[in-house]
Amino acid sequence: MIQRPIPITEAIDTDHVRHLPIVDNGEVLVPASLAPERVLVRPRYHLEGLPGAMPECFVRESVLERLLSAAANLPHGYRLVLFDAWRPLALQRWLFEHFACELEQGGELEHIDEFVSRPMPDLEHSPPYHLTGGAVDLSIADPNGRLLDMGSDFDAMTDASHTAWFEQASVDDEHAARWRDNRRMLYHAMLGAGFVNIPSEWWHYDYGDQLWAALQGQPHAIYGATEPAFRWGELP
Repeated sequence: MIQRPIPITEAIDTDHVRHLPIVDNGEVLVPASLAPERVLVRPRYHLEGLPGAMPECFVRESVLERLLSAAANLPHGYRLVLFDAWRPLALQRWLFEHFACELEQGGELEHIDEFVSRPMPDLEHSPPYHLTGGAVDLSIADPNGRLLDMGSDFDAMTDASHTAWFEQASVDDEHAARWRDNRRMLYHAMLGAGFVNIPSEWWHYDYGDQLWAALQGQPHAIYGATEPAFRWGELP
């Protein structure tokens, strides 16, 4: 198990990221469920019955290849569990409004950009990360099929969801140390396959989109807004 610390980084400059140019390379979206031996697909929003959510996780072709590489970086018997990837715009808007309402009730609406992309009017130049097929939300299952405990739930909008939150935990705190080590396992497996992580969400990783371009120092993103050629679960 990789035990290198997760670096504590500054918050993302969202305005800078969303203004980076996009030169889409034309890769198509493919269903991640085609590789079940390495990547388990469990579309959380569909399972929770959210409006517009799909029973499949679509990703760009190179993203699937890199997910398989990340899975190979895990200890024997461990697998990636994919919760979400490409999203229809209607679902993205629903999630933004839902989380905005939740944060507003807690008096923390100014932090919404840490947890969900704001749907911009100009989708061609500023698409939400998940609309590109380059963003994935995921975790890890152990050899017995149990999800590893990461110390906060998927989509929990709390400080504890920040990827490096438990890096400052006391070595005497067994629970926090386990959560830290589990996050390190996911972090290093994903970064080793070429992904980048948004610091506010331990579950969110990107390749090819504007966030990836910003964090990797690339001149432009290679994925813009897209959609699958067909949507599994919507066939007549």
